[in-house]
Amino acid sequence: MGWRNVPYEALCLCFRTTMPLSTQSQPGEQHVFVASLDNARNLSNILKAIAFKDHAIFSATPNGLKVTVEDSKCLQANAFIQADIFQEFTIREDLVGFQINLTVLLDCLNIFGGSAVSVAGMSTVLKMCYRGYGYPLTLFLEEAGVVTVCKINTQEPEEPIDFDFCSTNVTNKVILLSESLKEAFSELDMTSEVLQITMSPSQPYFRLSTFGNSGNAHYDYPKDSDMMDLFQCTKTQTNRYKMSLLKPSTKALALSCKVSVRTDTRGFLSLQYLIRNDDGQICFVEYYCCPDIEVDDE
Repeated sequence: MGWRNVPYEALCLCFRTTMPLSTQSQPGEQHVFVASLDNARNLSNILKAIAFKDHAIFSATPNGLKVTVEDSKCLQANAFIQADIFQEFTIREDLVGFQINLTVLLDCLNIFGGSAVSVAGMSTVLKMCYRGYGYPLTLFLEEAGVVTVCKINTQEPEEPIDFDFCSTNVTNKVILLSESLKEAFSELDMTSEVLQITMSPSQPYFRLSTFGNSGNAHYDYPKDSDMMDLFQCTKTQTNRYKMSLLKPSTKALALSCKVSVRTDTRGFLSLQYLIRNDDGQICFVEYYCCPDIEVDDE
């Protein structure tokens, strides 16, 4: 009730009303993109998995929503939310794109608190509307009959980095249960500046190595391990990746149930996380990371 103190970028006409959510937005014809969720956490959780920088690029197509965050042209994270996860998903152009402050967006999505069920067994209902270039993204969040409206400024999206990670160039791929990767990270020395990944058709098959304050540490996975759903390695490959670039992906790991680890002929790394939301629906978060060239060239 009344105005809220929010960052300027939110422009947040953040106010509350008891009028039903269905009466809040203008007629749908005015919007190029409209999406609704019965549980706002199904969006906020997946966005938290890639929230390591302030700004994100939103790309909506008839297939769903893709949100991209990048760092230093060495790391890219993409969250994919399929159209059928939304209760309403309307797009009036082949592609709708804009850049937005992800930190502000998450603050707005959690305006009623971050729990799955906040008040009297009720979840927060979300409706997003976007009228096109130059307009803000408007959020309508309803809980217990009270609607909060937030308008967040948008910018013209920058062109995301093309990591050119093509499936035809993938040399090695394994799919692991996420719990086993969490266990590996708990045993490895995370003071190491790099994580070394060895993938091979022969022993050690799949090895993670660190070189930290406590010395060298290795964590091996047999190819027939119960923790491994898939093992497809065609050549022996050892690459190192900066730990500082990989650490943001642990947010996605914490939410996921399975993770696909792939490397291509250049040593580029793809980590794809399978995440189930509160309703049991599947979303994906994928991280691309460049190899540490300096270490490889030693």
